[in-house]
Amino acid sequence: MPEVIFPGPEGRLEGRFTPGPRPRAPVALILHSHPQAGGTMNNKIVQLLHKDFVRRGFATLRFNFRGVGKSQGTFDNGIGELSDAASALDWVQQIHPEAEVTWVAGVSFGAWIGMQLLMRRPEIRGFISIAPPANMYDFSFLAPCPASGIIIQGEADEVVTPGAVQKLVDKLRTQRHITIAHDTIPGANHFFANELDLLMKSVDDYLDFRLDPSCPIR
Repeated sequence: MPEVIFPGPEGRLEGRFTPGPRPRAPVALILHSHPQAGGTMNNKIVQLLHKDFVRRGFATLRFNFRGVGKSQGTFDNGIGELSDAASALDWVQQIHPEAEVTWVAGVSFGAWIGMQLLMRRPEIRGFISIAPPANMYDFSFLAPCPASGIIIQGEADEVVTPGAVQKLVDKLRTQRHITIAHDTIPGANHFFANELDLLMKSVDDYLDFRLDPSCPIR
């Protein structure tokens, strides 16, 4: 998977990019977990998400937020990281300006950043949020949430309380014109350590549904 370096708001950002097989290929951006808790673009879940989108013909980018790996800058409590994500999407769109559809997938802290990116970028049509930290960060900016997606949570998550995620799901489901899927993985902790297969089956089933030409959700 080719390494790429592209400009971010605080200097260079390091990523791994797989170009799309055709000019109008859809685009996927994948965001890693908390940089100060060991999160990087080489996190196992991030890598599995990357491979999944590539297999489906997406132009796919995962990258290190500022201060991680070869990415320049220092951790900025989410504000700068959101700018990093916007710069990453800009970079992919320069390569694939005719992309028909854009998706964002995030893990934990990355899910929080990804949901904020949704609010800024109307071209994002779908999202995958894995263990969004609804008990640690404010998600009230999703008013209204502009796109449909899936929220996946581990039943035994010791970091993000399942109850807080359920509350977020319930709130989003009151909004019109979007559909929020919610999947709880039995026995899974915050890192889905022994349940990666179940996690990716949930992701796959959802993408099969959403990417089917007959899917009612646009």
